[in-house]
Amino acid sequence: MSTSVVQLQHLTKHYSHSSKPAVSNVNLDIPEGAVFGLLGPNGAGKSTTVMMLCGLLRPNSGNVSVMGLSMPEHGAAVRKKIGVAPQEIALFPSLTAYENLFYFGRMYGLPAPFIREQINKYLQVFGLAEKANKPVNTFSGGMKKRLNLIAAILHKPSLVILDEPTAGVDVQSRNMILDFLNELKGQGTSIIYSSHVLEEAERICTHVGIIDEGRLILSGTLRAVMEEHPECKTLEQLFLKLTGKNIRD
Repeated sequence: MSTSVVQLQHLTKHYSHSSKPAVSNVNLDIPEGAVFGLLGPNGAGKSTTVMMLCGLLRPNSGNVSVMGLSMPEHGAAVRKKIGVAPQEIALFPSLTAYENLFYFGRMYGLPAPFIREQINKYLQVFGLAEKANKPVNTFSGGMKKRLNLIAAILHKPSLVILDEPTAGVDVQSRNMILDFLNELKGQGTSIIYSSHVLEEAERICTHVGIIDEGRLILSGTLRAVMEEHPECKTLEQLFLKLTGKNIRD
């Protein structure tokens, strides 16, 4: 039996300005080594769930456990083992790419020689080596997304959490990011991938969960959930069957 990398038990979050919970009684068990696609329409509760996973948001009720440690009580210990690339770019715009990454490396407590080695390697991998000394505010959206991802993996985390990692990027950047995530998967890194892009999820995910109006309405291995709905030939068809075709804003 595989070890769980994340366990959510009766997880609920209710914002004071809303009449409905953003996340409602979610139970989820993600096995170690999985690439788990957390999928849902806009406003479904994906980002709220991710923030509770990272310890950035406290649930109103329920429990979050990451690699056997409860959140947010052991938040500091968990954050050393996870890498997070949030939907909003978490970089200092006036600093260069290299300066940003060195700052994050030191924040993780990494030794300077290791940080320099990791920075040089990943800037090369993501096609940013020639931009190392350029300020981030001169970067395109795709370049910022790639740099955001490097900042999340610099310390070799056991779990990488990505919230809409390809939103607003060009086709080449998107392809580069997805290829790299497949490489991470091959190395045994656990990945939680929050998105509403079903084609991407089908390409890289081993497991999926669909959340809608704060409720988890489906979860399992990608193969199993597709076999349960043989009339659906693609994940997008299954998604529309379960969440409907109404526009979400």
